[in-house]
Amino acid sequence: MYKLTKRLSFLTMIGMFLIVIMGALVTKTDSGLGCGNEWPLCNGKFVPAYTISSVIEYSHRAVTGLVSLLLLATFILVFKTGSRKDAKYFVAGAGFFTVLQAIMGALAVVFSQSSAVMALHFGLSLLAFAMTLLLWLTFTKWGDYTVSVARTTDGRKSALPKNAAPIGRGFRAFVWFVGVYCYIVVYVGAFVRHTESSGGCIGWPLCNGQVVPELTGATGIVFFHRIAAVIMFIFGLALFLIARKKYSHLENVYKGAGWVLGFLIAQIFSGATVTWSLGHDTAFLFTGMIHAVLICALFGWISYLCVVMLNARVPLGAEHPRNKQESPQPAKAPVNRKEAVTE
Repeated sequence: MYKLTKRLSFLTMIGMFLIVIMGALVTKTDSGLGCGNEWPLCNGKFVPAYTISSVIEYSHRAVTGLVSLLLLATFILVFKTGSRKDAKYFVAGAGFFTVLQAIMGALAVVFSQSSAVMALHFGLSLLAFAMTLLLWLTFTKWGDYTVSVARTTDGRKSALPKNAAPIGRGFRAFVWFVGVYCYIVVYVGAFVRHTESSGGCIGWPLCNGQVVPELTGATGIVFFHRIAAVIMFIFGLALFLIARKKYSHLENVYKGAGWVLGFLIAQIFSGATVTWSLGHDTAFLFTGMIHAVLICALFGWISYLCVVMLNARVPLGAEHPRNKQESPQPAKAPVNRKEAVTE
């Protein structure tokens, strides 16, 4: 049952990733009404007539339905056979955000929704993906979610330096702050897509040939997103530098911060390619999809670090409460009644 749960959690994570990417494709190709204002039917049919927009929208709905069934099966297995509380939290969170984003998607089809609400729809899908990623990681070496000491090449734990510091409260708070801020930046990026404001800034890194353009309309929306992304890069760089200086002996903290910074840099350059590809439909679609893939990777890793920080309050060398087991009580020696003496 353990192997089956692990495989289902992996398939669910991949499926949720596809939902996020396909949702971005629906937005990029303006296929949101490819099935008309009907749900769950598509233009009055279960299998719609062939048009590009209807196929894209219908495929997105079909994948969402299949992944929901996978998630339900995983949910049942985790609660039936799993002993880890965090795995139950993750699968329950994935189910909650999946249902919520599906309801929002259906309402957006039947009733017109504002761009702000549709951007939130993408954010909920991203949260559902992060939950399934964290669930799958519980079955891998990264799934301890307590701070782990780096290992040597032969697999043994390396000796801790004398000045090894436990995870401080300030660093834990900073990681969570960066995680929340990252979600805000992602939301603003989704708002750019849903308002079709990508053309507000021509060129990169300058916006319409100016350092600070006129902050109105689409230009103001895109420029605000760029400034938010620059600040996010500064936060990500600071996160990595602090982790390298103080917590390089903690494998998942140091490597996690490195992956966050790496995906953040890739995300910034992919955003630049999106701008450079304006006016070329195929290139614009391709670069936009790469941008969405990197969003998933970036947010997934910062979510991982946030969860590690929740379990990083225990000093190194101390036993974590979740892993603590009661030691068996020593058996009492049998009483020899013949030798028992009463005063």
